[in-house]
Amino acid sequence: MKVLKLLTVVPAALVMSLALTEANFAQVSRLQITPNVNSEVVVLNGITGGKVPSNCGKIANTPNHIIQLTKPLPYLRLTVDSPEQPTLLIEGPGGRFCVLADNYSQSLPELSGYFMAGEYSLYVGELSQNQHNYTLSISQQKKPNR
Repeated sequence: MKVLKLLTVVPAALVMSLALTEANFAQVSRLQITPNVNSEVVVLNGITGGKVPSNCGKIANTPNHIIQLTKPLPYLRLTVDSPEQPTLLIEGPGGRFCVLADNYSQSLPELSGYFMAGEYSLYVGELSQNQHNYTLSISQQKKPNR
């Protein structure tokens, strides 16, 4: 009788575990980007930070967004706008990059340039102890000269 109970409990626990794991992956927004010079700016929103300490501030345990580039892009710009001290951690085919705000980017974490084709995991972190709403802008357009 104990064996029978174990057989009914284990599958139920396995199903719950898989459901919880699947729920975590379902929350990550995925975006496919194809080369298009005339494309509009894509704006994604979320909350900065998380519980995982990293060299790029505190981040969530799963990426905030995943972008898939179908082909190499000669130019792509990622910009985070949020109060306090947001960061942008990018993991992709070219490696892992931490982007902090600087004077050139008007205190907004920003990375621009050539991007190889492939999948990029984006973590929007926070250097302060707080969490804030953010806007992540993705553009294939270069900034106008000032």
